[in-house]
Amino acid sequence: MVEGARDRDWVCVAVVAAAHGLRGVLKLRCFTERPEDVAAYGPLFDRNARRLFELQVIGPAPGGVLARAEGIEERNAAEALRGTELFVPRSALPKLGPDEFYYSDLEGMEALRADGSRFGVVHGVDNFGAGDLIEVVADDGRRLSLPFTQRTVPSIDLARRRLVVEPPEELAEAAP
Repeated sequence: MVEGARDRDWVCVAVVAAAHGLRGVLKLRCFTERPEDVAAYGPLFDRNARRLFELQVIGPAPGGVLARAEGIEERNAAEALRGTELFVPRSALPKLGPDEFYYSDLEGMEALRADGSRFGVVHGVDNFGAGDLIEVVADDGRRLSLPFTQRTVPSIDLARRRLVVEPPEELAEAAP
């Protein structure tokens, strides 16, 4: 069963952002390197590992693509899928190099400061149009969105499931 990106056998490649038009076209927000590749990995599954459909990408959209999905023929059916995360088995994705990772691999990692003290836990990585942000949940429950840059996240240790976070000076006072 898929438990979101934390289940290492599955990777979320898109989310249904909205219905587009009257004939069941979906607007997808894609997490693939090239948005149009979202349909290249085979059938897509929901969080419960139920096969949803095969996709046919029909064009670009801001932040993703427009796609037709098998069995979705009208707007209400498309609208009912809004917010649905779409997963593929990790085995369907391209093999990674030694220093490469999927953003979903970072979720749940321990975030440490450069001195080794605990900072919090990585909740996820997002991009709202101005660059990648890494969201860290501090031990006191606060959520901090930090620029996901080499300066802010200077090291990532996938094997030990931890990374180092050095918040920008303007956020240092707000950080735990």
